[in-house]
Parts: sequence; structure tokens; C-alpha cells
Amino acid sequence: MFTGCAEFDLLLPEDSRSLKAKRSYVRPIVASLRKYEVAVAEVGDQEIHGRTTIGVAAVAGDHGHVREILDACEHHIAGRPEVELLSARRRMIGPEDE
Repeated sequence: MFTGCAEFDLLLPEDSRSLKAKRSYVRPIVASLRKYEVAVAEVGDQEIHGRTTIGVAAVAGDHGHVREILDACEHHIAGRPEVELLSARRRMIGPEDE
């Protein structure tokens, strides 16, 4: 079994200067990532206006499949015109890491 996780640091539009406006950007992104059958949540910068960190986790039987899932999630976020992907950090855990 292989587990992969990724954190995506996002810059939100200028009009997300309230937490309510911020949620209007974050919620659709989180919901759209669920189509990749991953666990996803806002995991950082919850109280900072204009920024957010979204975390994604995937589990699969082989390393390559987990990598493909995380790649798809990253491309999906990078392709959204309303946000700017500032950075993506990943970690893979497999049987050899026990």
C-alpha cells in the first residue's frame, strides 16, 4: 500500500478579503477535487485573507497510481483561473518506509 499527500499553497483573488468571500473560492475547489476520490480539506492559512493551503491525500496499491492521482489534482488546481498556485509539496509513504 502506498499513501501520498500534497499541500497546495494558493493565492486567492483580491476580492477574497473577508472569510466569507474566501470560502466562496475554497469550497468549490475542495468539492471539485473530490472527483479524484481523494481526501481533501483546507489545512492551512484558514484565518489569512487572500491565501489558503489545501491538502490532498490518496491511497493506492502502487506508487505510480498515487503519483498520477496527485499529478491530476495539481493540474486541476493549476488550471483554475481564479487562483494562483504558489507551491506544491508532496510526500509519498510506502512499505519500505515502515
